[in-house]
Amino acid sequence: MAHWIIGLLLCCGLTSSAQAQMEPAQPEKAKRYVVAYVASWTMQELPDPHLMTHINYAFGKVSDTFDAVGVQNPETLRKVMTLKSQNPRLKVVLSIGGWTAGNFSEMAADSKHRKAFAKDCRRVVDEFGLDGIDIDWEYPTSNEAGISCSPDDTDNFTLLMRDLRQALGADKLLTIATIADAKFINFRECIDYLDFVNIMAYDVANPPLHHTTLHRSPLSGRITVEEAVEAHLSAGIPKEKLLLGMPLYGRGSHPDKILHRFVKTGETQGKYTRQWDDVGKVPYLVDESGQLVWAYDNAVSLAYKCQYIIQKGLRGGMYWECTADGPLQEGMRTIWQWLGTPQ
Repeated sequence: MAHWIIGLLLCCGLTSSAQAQMEPAQPEKAKRYVVAYVASWTMQELPDPHLMTHINYAFGKVSDTFDAVGVQNPETLRKVMTLKSQNPRLKVVLSIGGWTAGNFSEMAADSKHRKAFAKDCRRVVDEFGLDGIDIDWEYPTSNEAGISCSPDDTDNFTLLMRDLRQALGADKLLTIATIADAKFINFRECIDYLDFVNIMAYDVANPPLHHTTLHRSPLSGRITVEEAVEAHLSAGIPKEKLLLGMPLYGRGSHPDKILHRFVKTGETQGKYTRQWDDVGKVPYLVDESGQLVWAYDNAVSLAYKCQYIIQKGLRGGMYWECTADGPLQEGMRTIWQWLGTPQ
């Protein structure tokens, strides 16, 4: 384990035996995936392509005619594709959707639209030299994100996966991102079309609760990481097709700019106090009253989550998103240290 990770573990008061238990299991690393979301609107410089096995480029959108896909900032995607020259093993996938991204329901409900959309996805894959498509429909049958929906969305989602698989062929990746609760999708009906599933096991609460605790604690939101994984396994997803999503960003509703700079600088200017939830295995900041005001992950909490991935035998981990990490990329490097395929 890298010296900087050990130092962080010691700072959190972990014993030597706990450190030994958290050592990465080296022999199995080559089988795991590390999926990094790259958001088109945040990129100032390209990520290190040796810290991931896959990049999900965010986002593509379903067209207003419901039969095609548009790519946000295509020139940025072309720059991302150049990373393959540095790491030939890297896979780059276009993620279509995202929060508030609509037109899915209308597209999936109509056979002609659905097949035309799938065909256009294949066109985009060929045009940019991509390795596949990721669907991030948030969420079938739900209008929580302000998008149109229908009670038939879940069944139509399965049909969409079928048509996408047919259009993409067996040689291209087809993946999805899912809500932590494993709702809205009939996984048993569509899992055979999918290469793997990325659980968005974050954003499940706002302060004064934490949005991504590993285990249930008094600070946990509506669902924990382990509860999210168990929900997906119970829904019929084989562990070999399951990736745990982790956030590189902090979450809080407090307007103070100090909090929003904290992830990048690590400085609280003495206004807030760092705390550690030893049940949930996450850090957080409290204000003068002792209330949680900023929920975040650090190298230690990410290491605990990666250890959980290893213990459960999952395919790997995913994170949102590269530029949200600190200046030393502690989050990305920690995840790679634990899960990454040796280059």
